[in-house]
Amino acid sequence: MLQKSAHSLKSVFEMGATQSEVVVRGWIRSIRKGKKFSFMMLNDGSTQDSIQIIIDETLSNYAEVSSLLIGSSIEVRGKVVASQGKGQSIEIQGSQAYIFCVCDETYPIQKKATSLEFLREVAHLRARTNTFAAVFRVRHALSFATHEFFNQRGFYNLHTPIVTGVDAEGAGEMFSVTNFNLESPARSSDGKIDFSQDFFGKQTSLTVSGQLEAETFALGLGKVYTFGPTFRAENSNTARHLAEFWMIEPEVAFADLDDVAELGADYIKYLINTALSRCPQEMEFLAGLKKEEGEDLLGVLKHVAGSDFVRITYTEAVEILKSTSEKFEYAVEWGKELQAEHERYLAERHFNLPVIVTDYPKNIKAFYMKQNADGKTVRAMDILVPGIGEIIGGSQREDDHEKLLSRVREMGMHEQSLWWYLDLRKYGSVPHAGFGLGFERAVMYITGMKNIRDVIPFPRAAKSAEF
Repeated sequence: MLQKSAHSLKSVFEMGATQSEVVVRGWIRSIRKGKKFSFMMLNDGSTQDSIQIIIDETLSNYAEVSSLLIGSSIEVRGKVVASQGKGQSIEIQGSQAYIFCVCDETYPIQKKATSLEFLREVAHLRARTNTFAAVFRVRHALSFATHEFFNQRGFYNLHTPIVTGVDAEGAGEMFSVTNFNLESPARSSDGKIDFSQDFFGKQTSLTVSGQLEAETFALGLGKVYTFGPTFRAENSNTARHLAEFWMIEPEVAFADLDDVAELGADYIKYLINTALSRCPQEMEFLAGLKKEEGEDLLGVLKHVAGSDFVRITYTEAVEILKSTSEKFEYAVEWGKELQAEHERYLAERHFNLPVIVTDYPKNIKAFYMKQNADGKTVRAMDILVPGIGEIIGGSQREDDHEKLLSRVREMGMHEQSLWWYLDLRKYGSVPHAGFGLGFERAVMYITGMKNIRDVIPFPRAAKSAEF
């Protein structure tokens, strides 16, 4: 019979071999059946460890319970005792069992090794595996730690719009939002789509960033941060790109680039230390997977968390890259974006430390970045870490109205849609700065997962929106 309350397996392991009677619920990971007694491994998602449950023929429904297959869900009442087996401290001697759902042989996740690629095809079930359960418990801890970190430093959390009429990056790779009948949208006399008749009265899209709106509140509340979904309509079928992902974007008034570079470094260290201290079982498990690939995940993370970040300019980075004998797939040239291979060389090979690269050419950066006196570079920065390359991108924002307006016109952007953003530089403008961190990339880095689709519950990418 279904009990009104039950113990999580996490609490049972913390309890130890107390001879206490408990009720546990979960999904069967494995079962070894015997005529008179059987061994069942059960997991409920609350902890990395499964618990062994011993049942015998005194159980009223022993024949039915002992015949269950992997994936079946069950509730068991029993006594917690010291385990006689290897690799486990406690086990449960079952006395009652209630079956919720019986799985058959078609259940996709069996004990045999299963590829991550296959598990993406059954993403609705992959949380029941050790790997994904570990990843998403770590993801939860990092999400919670993000709010802790900024709250402790006096930031206010801001919910910025998902639907926007502004392209914050100027790249144009955005998803359109409309309630038009796509087969017959309203059109003007020249035959073009008439967005003035659309729901919002103008052309709108899913946001690529909450930064611009966050700036408005930073210039009133002082320090704010966003943590929300963002969208890019990039047809990039890579292990590092998603069409829908989560961004953390702090904005700080009366701050310069050095201030937010230091903030970013502290934030990365905070996330790493949180994962190591609050998710030790999960991190040990994930580190074991990387060890099989010859990588020392925990060693790299502890090294980054305990290191001072090196600071160099983009120009210095280019000089270092050009002077090395390393062969790169992409040529290094001043004025061009640094590629992932260049970033990883700097962080992993040249310095073997996290690196903050500043003062990029203005022609490869967004319109809102503070222009340097040389007329060629802007106060931008990227934070590079060993193992992944760029993890944070940010800048000091242009606070001079005329310079910002000139840059908007120079880039051919729609000036009228940015009227309110330009207003900030007319009414009480101050130096301010901020950065963006793609949450999934941070989770990838800390868990050691190689594909970004494995650190978000249901990945959205080109030709991929199944669940």
